[in-house]
Amino acid sequence: MADSTVPVDSPVPSPATAESEATVVPSKFLFPFILVTSLFALWGFANDVTNPLVKAFKEIFLISNAQSSLVQTAFYGGYATMAIPAALVIRRFSFKTGILLGLGLYAIGALLFIPASMNMQFGLFLVALYVLTFGLAFLETTANPYILSMGPPETATRRLNLAQAFNPIGSLTGMIVASQFILPNLQVADFRQQQVDANPAYQEMLPSEVDGLVTQALEDYSVANPTEHQAVQAHDLGVVRVPYVVIGVVVIAVLLIFAISKMPDTGREHEQISLGKLTMKLATFRYLGGVFAQAFYVGAQIMCWTFIIHYGMTLLGMTAAEAQRHNIAAMIIFLTSRFICTFILKYLRPGLLLGILAIGGMLLTAGAIFVQGYAGIYCLVGVSACMSLMFPTIYGLALDGLNPEDGKLASAGLIFAIVGGALMPRFQGQIIDMNAFNFAGMELESVRVSFVLPLICFVVIAIYGFAMSMTQRPTSTSA
Repeated sequence: MADSTVPVDSPVPSPATAESEATVVPSKFLFPFILVTSLFALWGFANDVTNPLVKAFKEIFLISNAQSSLVQTAFYGGYATMAIPAALVIRRFSFKTGILLGLGLYAIGALLFIPASMNMQFGLFLVALYVLTFGLAFLETTANPYILSMGPPETATRRLNLAQAFNPIGSLTGMIVASQFILPNLQVADFRQQQVDANPAYQEMLPSEVDGLVTQALEDYSVANPTEHQAVQAHDLGVVRVPYVVIGVVVIAVLLIFAISKMPDTGREHEQISLGKLTMKLATFRYLGGVFAQAFYVGAQIMCWTFIIHYGMTLLGMTAAEAQRHNIAAMIIFLTSRFICTFILKYLRPGLLLGILAIGGMLLTAGAIFVQGYAGIYCLVGVSACMSLMFPTIYGLALDGLNPEDGKLASAGLIFAIVGGALMPRFQGQIIDMNAFNFAGMELESVRVSFVLPLICFVVIAIYGFAMSMTQRPTSTSA
């Protein structure tokens, strides 16, 4: 990054940098920028077509919420496993090499859904997701610093936010596919609805009570009619398989486009440095705090978008497809807010805006916990407006001051931080499996109480954001 002592991404550029600040994406980088930005949508699709599988697998395989949350453990655990190896590969070779490897692993993982569904083994699905996210780790570790390097350092955070604005488009597509093509076509969903229709007394019960009774009926059915239940499982796993096979083919096509395209090598502007020297550069609150904040952000995002389905079904009596439609609304808000907040970054320091958004996330999450009825789920939907800018802003703040070569390895720590999405949902699932809680004389269902976890995450993010808003931009260092 350029030498500077002004606050990070100050809204008022100095005369010396005014010309470069006017260009977020220089014309010579426009085509590769568009091509790399398409990857943001691809991994967004994988993230959000997978979230509903936590609830779907719970009912298909008749497992607990904690067990079904292993979907997220496998998915985001793949990021943690491959982030550092991916960074070493792109540092040794090139950004393009990292992208090609990432797309290849993405396609392999998606196509592994074929044997997993045919064998009807939950563990095989976890392996498929684990391999798939090896590819996503390569893509994210590569694409984020690649985008940062495609233009003036002064506009790097804005450029990354612009690219990241297309991530929700892929996420929204994944949510729509889940809502329209997976969840409504599951026979286990038909069974649940038949149970509700056959028991008029359920209309007088709390949705959480009905959910437990219907789940028990499904377990009884699997014992009394094992052959018929296996047929239901086979059908439903076939439904789950289709979108992954389709995206696997799409990813192979994108891989071929990248293979024949000439991509700029923007990461060889500085000499190589030793890992020890880089470690010394990264031993700062800016970077380490960014990794920490990123882990909590990803955890909050995955918990809110995964368990909104449980929230709607358990507390409001929705079907899985109906609850997923609220997730789609959340993603539309997320996408809209991303573009709006990217514009606001021209006038507010990134750290300050990050802190303000985190406080908003805290308040809305508290609403989801304590507010009854549909207002509670509306609060949960609204959290997405506050989360929209967090990932790229934390990313840009943490890497500010590093040259492209250093950024390749430093980005691995921020991608490794996605492990927050592997660990925290399992804790939330364990809370959901518990009985109701009493708080100040108020009985709160375990689903509500579980959202204390993302609330805590937003507290951590707010601390980091406000701390960064009060610090000066670091000076760039050469290798």
